[in-house]
Parts: sequence; C-alpha cells; structure tokens
Amino acid sequence: MAQLKVTQVKSAIGTKPNQRQTLRSLGLKRINDSVVQEDRPEIRGMVATVPHLVAVEEIS
Repeated sequence: MAQLKVTQVKSAIGTKPNQRQTLRSLGLKRINDSVVQEDRPEIRGMVATVPHLVAVEEIS
C-alpha cells in the first residue's frame, strides 16, 4: 500500500481549534515535523482539512 509523508510547513498558531487537533491527530507537533502515514481516505481527509499548513509527498 502507498504511503504519504506529511510535513508541517506552517505554524498552527492562530488557526481554528479543529485544525490544531487535526495536526495533532496526524502526529505533527512543530514546524518541519514529518510523519509517514498509510494512504487511506481518513488520512487524505485530515490533510484536506489543513492543506495550507502541510506539504504532502507520496511514497511508494
């Protein structure tokens, strides 16, 4: 199964609480923090909630 590398590129300060919680659910705590997640609809939905705060790369 494909995987996604999700990197936080912008601060969560001043964002809505649900966006901060989404970053925490993805496993991101600070700027330039990266996590590798399975490419599932749930993860894609979380990334779609905070596209302005994260960068996404597909890993095969």
